[in-house]
Amino acid sequence: MATSHESLQLDTPMAAKCGCWSVLRRSVTGACNTSTSKDSPNTIPPTETRYLNASNRELCPPNEAHLSSDNPTPPPSDEKSNCQLLQFSFQELKSATGNFRPDSILGEGGFGFVFKGWIEENGTAPAKPGSGVTVAVKSLKPDGLQGHREWVAEVDFLGQLHHPNLVKLIGYCIEDDQRLLVYEFMTRGSLENHLFRRNIPLPWCNRIKIALGAAKGLAFLHNGPEPVIYRDFKTSNILLDSEYNAKLSDFGLAKAGPQGDKTHVSTRVVGTYGYAAPEYVMTGHLTSKSDVYSFGVVLLEILTGRRSMDKKRPSGEQNLVAWARPYLAEKRKLYQLVDPRLELNYSLKGVQKVSQLAYNCLSRDPKSRPSMDEVVKVLTPLLDLNDLAILSYHSRLSQQGRRKKKSDGTQQITYTQSKSIRDSPRNTGKQQKR
Repeated sequence: MATSHESLQLDTPMAAKCGCWSVLRRSVTGACNTSTSKDSPNTIPPTETRYLNASNRELCPPNEAHLSSDNPTPPPSDEKSNCQLLQFSFQELKSATGNFRPDSILGEGGFGFVFKGWIEENGTAPAKPGSGVTVAVKSLKPDGLQGHREWVAEVDFLGQLHHPNLVKLIGYCIEDDQRLLVYEFMTRGSLENHLFRRNIPLPWCNRIKIALGAAKGLAFLHNGPEPVIYRDFKTSNILLDSEYNAKLSDFGLAKAGPQGDKTHVSTRVVGTYGYAAPEYVMTGHLTSKSDVYSFGVVLLEILTGRRSMDKKRPSGEQNLVAWARPYLAEKRKLYQLVDPRLELNYSLKGVQKVSQLAYNCLSRDPKSRPSMDEVVKVLTPLLDLNDLAILSYHSRLSQQGRRKKKSDGTQQITYTQSKSIRDSPRNTGKQQKR
């Protein structure tokens, strides 16, 4: 495994020319050189040990990790895109967030707290709340090497990668032991909140739109000149703007993908239980198909309204993939998977397509999983479907009602005819003669 100095060094060709990257190189590597690991190449230093929960992402303890080098080296890019990042002072961000007020906290993750703030347009100066540009300010917990690594990876990747379905990194702050990142503010928060923490269910059409947007973001990462593996795809990392456009956030675990003849990247196992691909957890071999598996899990969450791992459910239903797999394999059982809160307000064909896609993404054989480009092609036409289950239900009820009415009418006619025959003069005369 690379030492901390090697992992955090930013000696890219443009570093000497670009002011912001010169600062990063001097400050970050300088800060971390003092804590260079003396451990053997196959041991994770204690500062890297992180236990898995909603915000902590190490999937195995240090002595069980599968390693080679695991630095956050990003794909090279032109220096112009990197120099677009703004460098903030700590005091500016302190003022922009109202002294990091508790009531301005948007969320908390493995990195640290995220605060809502305001800055002036086209600059770094703080603005009054409700004016200027609304931003999200993420503050690093001072917990050692691992946090520094993720901070550098985040700046490095999002400083170079730009796409409508990736959250925009506006700038950063590196001052003494302070490490902060400044992002565009995403009005509607995370997909996780909309799926699991709100009483009003997320409409089906929005679910498909979000899935498609997230898929496009992953496809962009995988298909670049030098592929990037996201490695932590989950609902809490999918942020939504006011129009429910999805953007991937939190690139702290992103890693440059295999190139040339290499089929995978060997790395320590990080991520979140319930989302990580089984072959990656077992071997540490990372490929773009690891992200595809994680996408399949999120697709299941979107379909079912259930969390990937939920200890509150009965034992056989706690692991979403294990519970759902038998339903995905049988067409007659598919609709038992659908989030009941949708109350038939979903596309029949859409459910079939999404279920089949999730099943393919969750294949135990990584080579059988589709590429993210193929996923995008499957999801795109689903936006236009209008075959809602509730319309089909009402149509069946209407047909049943017409059949019943027709049947009742026939019975009434038969009864009337038979009565008129019995009461006819001819029959009455015969009865009187008898």
